[in-house]
Amino acid sequence: MSQQTEQEILAADAATLHKMGYAQELSRRMHGFSNFAVSFSIICILAGGITAFQNAYSGGGAFDAVIGWIAGSIFALVVGCSMAQIASAYPTAGGLYHWSSILGGRAWGWVTAWFNLLGLIFVIASVNVGVYLLFNGLILTNIFGINTAAWAGYWPTISGGWPQVLAVVLITGAQGLFNHFGIRTTTKLIDFSGYLILVVAVALTATMLYAAPHLDFARLIAFHNFSGAPGGGVLPHSASPVYLFLLALLYPLYTITGFDGSAHTSEETVDARRNVPRGILNAIFWSAVFGIVMLSSFILAMPDPVKAAGDGSNIIFNLMAGLGVPTALKDVLYVGIVLSNFLCALAGVTSTSRMVYAFSRDGGLPGSKWLKQVDSRHRSPVAAIWFTVVLSIAATLYSPAFAALAVGCAMFLYISYAMPVLAGLFAEGKAWTEFGPFRLGILSKPFAVITVLGAVLIIYIGTRPPYNILDNYLIGLLVLLAVIWFSVARTRFPGPPIGAGEIAARSAEIMAEEKALASAVD
Repeated sequence: MSQQTEQEILAADAATLHKMGYAQELSRRMHGFSNFAVSFSIICILAGGITAFQNAYSGGGAFDAVIGWIAGSIFALVVGCSMAQIASAYPTAGGLYHWSSILGGRAWGWVTAWFNLLGLIFVIASVNVGVYLLFNGLILTNIFGINTAAWAGYWPTISGGWPQVLAVVLITGAQGLFNHFGIRTTTKLIDFSGYLILVVAVALTATMLYAAPHLDFARLIAFHNFSGAPGGGVLPHSASPVYLFLLALLYPLYTITGFDGSAHTSEETVDARRNVPRGILNAIFWSAVFGIVMLSSFILAMPDPVKAAGDGSNIIFNLMAGLGVPTALKDVLYVGIVLSNFLCALAGVTSTSRMVYAFSRDGGLPGSKWLKQVDSRHRSPVAAIWFTVVLSIAATLYSPAFAALAVGCAMFLYISYAMPVLAGLFAEGKAWTEFGPFRLGILSKPFAVITVLGAVLIIYIGTRPPYNILDNYLIGLLVLLAVIWFSVARTRFPGPPIGAGEIAARSAEIMAEEKALASAVD
């Protein structure tokens, strides 16, 4: 791509943003790979693909883990296609919330924003709790021989004790600092994360297959009911294979989520109408492919699949120890896994802060005037970044259990994914007539129906034991959102500019905002 051509594309990107009523405040430094790497890093098969593996295997064994991964991946790809089509038409940092507002109305967009924000916060919180647990177990204990279990008792009122609280604050704060210094620094780290995930996943898979006593491929589709005591108590006992399979679907759906990160960084992506849809779909596809190979290697490497199920949450790492993997290789893999998880959550902070910035730009959050500010030096939404950091730390205090955070993340995010798709199902060809380069054609409506029905199924799964997210979150959230909307937001929330009149009225403001930023940089 020549410099002149890129300048033309940047001008077209800014013009597209202007047509939607927004100024080009953020810096467009991300190209196609970087946009893909944001979603690929948030998905991070070395995060959920490892930490949530036992939730599938300890139910219906290999069958649920493997077939569940395939089914969940196909569903995620369908959802991604539906989202990519809308992202191609409306490439904004608000992503889902903006799409829902345009296609389904102001209230629909406002509710979408809150589900998306909660889901994204739960992504960061769950991964960073996982970073601490992995760092504690793999590096402190396995490499340095330090056991922090006794430390937690000094602060018994906080689940996980003060080591977890302090670690999560330090981890999330570091991610906030990297994001604070602008998209240039963050992009380099996220690009590195994309390569790191691929390298470590391949190395881990190769290690498992090489160290396996023998390769029995038939065991990949073998069903065993490990619920209850045989599975280390990870899941309560159930005699229903269907129910156990549904619970296993949360494994791929928690892992393959957060791909809206590509949409939330639209305003920092060159040629966003093309690169954002590609980023979403490539992140899902390659995560699904590398993920199925990696998890299959875990199962094939088990000397005794029945005994391995009883290892509970330590199943992967007990397996590596039992296979006699050389210490130096294990240590390198452990460091790579922990670092990949850290960078996964760093990309999550990037995505979430852009969502907070965009929602605040339209007056959707308390303190919007502060949260929508863009630092003129780093061209990053600094206030939104630190707001994201504080919220994600708070989520680990309120919901410290990894399983609750993981299930809440999957449920809230897929609800937010389905909402603009449902609105688009009814608006396509009517209120929605402007499309981008990526189109689904005759598949658009069938994919939308699958997306919505799948989201309903995820709600059902998340509201059944052992997770019971309905009791803990969903009912209270819906009631709270209804109260806030009808008492405050309905009259005070303007929503994104919609219609030629509103957008034209913002033209002078857009020019002033861009001129002010340019003057500050100069």
